[in-house]
Amino acid sequence: MSKVQWLAVLGLAGLVAMAPAARAQQARPYAGFVYPAGGQQGTTFRVKLGGQAMDGITGAIISGSGVSARLVEYQRKLNPQDMQLLSQQLSELRKTKTKGAWRKKSSDDEMMMSSGAATGKSSAGAKDEATQKLMERIQTRMREYVLRPASTSLASIAYLEVTIAPDAAPGERELRLVTFRGGASNPLPFHVGELSEYSRKPMGTAPFQVLGKEQLALRKRPENEIEDRISIPCTVNGQIASGEINSYRFDARKGQRLVITTLARQLIPYLADAVPGWFQPVLVLYDADGKEVAYDDDYRFKPDPTIVYQIPKDGEYVFTITDAIYRGREDFVYRVTIGELPLITNIFPLGGRVGESHPIKMKGVNLGNAVLQPPAKDAEVGIQQIAADRDGFISNRVPFALDTLPETFDKEPNNTIGRAQKVTLPVIINGRIDKADDWDVFQFTGKAGETIVAEVYARRLDSPVDSEIKLTDTKGQLLAFSDDREDLGAGVNTHHADSYFMTKLPADGTYYVHIGDTGRKGGEEYGYRLRISAPQPDFELRVVASSASVRQYNSTGFTIYAMRKDGFDGPININLKDPPAGFSAYPVTMGGNQNITRFSFKASAATEGPINLIIQGSAKIGDKKVVHPAVAAEDKMQAFLWRHLVPAQDLKVFVFDSSSQPPSKREPREISSEVMAQAKSKAAELQAKGQKFSKRQVAGRIQQIRYLFDEGLITDDFYGEKVAECEVAVQ
Repeated sequence: MSKVQWLAVLGLAGLVAMAPAARAQQARPYAGFVYPAGGQQGTTFRVKLGGQAMDGITGAIISGSGVSARLVEYQRKLNPQDMQLLSQQLSELRKTKTKGAWRKKSSDDEMMMSSGAATGKSSAGAKDEATQKLMERIQTRMREYVLRPASTSLASIAYLEVTIAPDAAPGERELRLVTFRGGASNPLPFHVGELSEYSRKPMGTAPFQVLGKEQLALRKRPENEIEDRISIPCTVNGQIASGEINSYRFDARKGQRLVITTLARQLIPYLADAVPGWFQPVLVLYDADGKEVAYDDDYRFKPDPTIVYQIPKDGEYVFTITDAIYRGREDFVYRVTIGELPLITNIFPLGGRVGESHPIKMKGVNLGNAVLQPPAKDAEVGIQQIAADRDGFISNRVPFALDTLPETFDKEPNNTIGRAQKVTLPVIINGRIDKADDWDVFQFTGKAGETIVAEVYARRLDSPVDSEIKLTDTKGQLLAFSDDREDLGAGVNTHHADSYFMTKLPADGTYYVHIGDTGRKGGEEYGYRLRISAPQPDFELRVVASSASVRQYNSTGFTIYAMRKDGFDGPININLKDPPAGFSAYPVTMGGNQNITRFSFKASAATEGPINLIIQGSAKIGDKKVVHPAVAAEDKMQAFLWRHLVPAQDLKVFVFDSSSQPPSKREPREISSEVMAQAKSKAAELQAKGQKFSKRQVAGRIQQIRYLFDEGLITDDFYGEKVAECEVAVQ
């Protein structure tokens, strides 16, 4: 590279590069996808994770027991200046290899000689091999470089080695990255499976699609990677690129009742920059003749499809998966499980009373002698997840609600005022919309001025019911009505289909609550829970974001959202619950008309890594003190506009000592006097032309060079030369 070219590189890089090590606090790391998003019990495998603000990554944490992760490699997103440096390094390595000229007693030589001694090779042979490997690494990184990624927030890459113990409980976990000062990232779902798994080759960084030239951004997949042969039962993992269809061929026997389930939107529920705001997978099943025999693009109201198909004859079959409108990118990740698997399609009732036994009936596919596991006896009020066990294999999980009110069951016929079912308040009614255009009507006696609440739990419990409720008097006059009701706690559920109203009764007398489905649909799976009672004032809290890092002896804060129930308008006191040593809070009180506030705490003691922190709210409701923990959540954007609070399992906080330094991955050797002399000569020539550089510019440039050095992409000699040039340039 000419002196003028080097000057341009130094100047431009210095203007845009700032050293994160010099910052007081690193940005919170962001994890955009993990692939594969799970694995089988008793296996060790490699996963690829894309995100941003990941500099200083030290590893990852996975919730629950029996699963661990180790950092293998981190690849920071390269920029044009990085590419120029790598090009220079590659050119020098080629010249060195061609001439056979090696510097004596450099740390590179010592490393190569040591390697040669260990393998029995000559030092010259070890040097040659090490040089060749470094050249191949550089060429790979340069080949994978994308100047303008489809999503910059996915372009930094980490590779983890994940180990799942044989006895690790199957199901969903949370995976978070951890960086030296940024602490824990947002969580990503990560699944422990019971079946053998197959994973396609990970995607590279997808390039930005230019309008009218979209074909230039399509994945160049080799012919032998378009279709894969698998043995069922199994789980397949893949990523969908723009315009891509993934195919899987397998053998099946006559009579097999196959269940093909998909995890896609459930892995990454919201995409901020896409419409629709998530990966919308489509499953198609073909027979050996290429005839379509089954198709699904969602399962009831959920975007992730499920196919149930009974095999009519022995032979080969193929299923394909793609996006509904043929979009794709690295974060279009999927897990498809296929086999004669147990699938619960519905249960009844959808809930029960706390502390009581729950005789639950289940329906589904391939259940055989499966046994449904009810909630634990000490389970608390709220929505629990239950599953069936079929000979040690766990089915899909379904929600089951627990409450404290008296319960009863819907009794047919009760579809008119004349046949209304009498109930005594307060009550929770477990019922079904049994058939199309069915209505269930419940009669109760009330007094003038009495406040009544009617609330439906159906969509929140995975029921397809899109409820509609109304209150009438004996003359059929409409007194209250509700269809959909916005629910800030809905998380990934975008259709808030559960109904709610609270109203005062106008007079003493008999009243009727009617419930039906807005689409006039019905069936065995259309279950619901209907609460009719006086108001039960209460609240829930969400804390955003689900992780934070703070410098020792400093403060940071979270946003707290309150979801008030049944007209509760009292103050809510926010504080830490059992704070760890060294943590102190600034308690706040949310007034009765306040639903959002900031909550801050101070940390005087550094932590070894991210720890769990609990924020709780307390309020006096009636004559009781009610205390609830704040549920950690991520504020996610959907399709450029809508925002959702997606719950996380824990609130992770990391406190770092600003005087500590990240462990060095490589220690560069001391810059020789010869190299310094050459650098001074070059700097003098540049300064003679009137070129000057600030300390800030040079510090940024040195950090940029150090990133490449730490990743093992440049040698000690090359690093020393470039750092020396930077150091003298500022003098």
